[in-house]
Amino acid sequence: MPTRTLGTGGPTVSALGLGAMGMSGAYGAADRAESVATVHAALDAGVSLIDTGDFYAMGHNELLLAEALRGR
Repeated sequence: MPTRTLGTGGPTVSALGLGAMGMSGAYGAADRAESVATVHAALDAGVSLIDTGDFYAMGHNELLLAEALRGR
């Protein structure tokens, strides 16, 4: 997976990122197990940039990502 440095001297992340907003029902119903599996697949493919925000379903997104990242 190609990488990019954010800004000047910022962290190096994968050139492709995973947008997580839809995993918290922003675009309709979201399946928790499918969302966790999607995060796992992205990590396995070398993705290190996951776009999230605390305003995605009032913190649900961070809790979902915590579950997906636990033990990885």
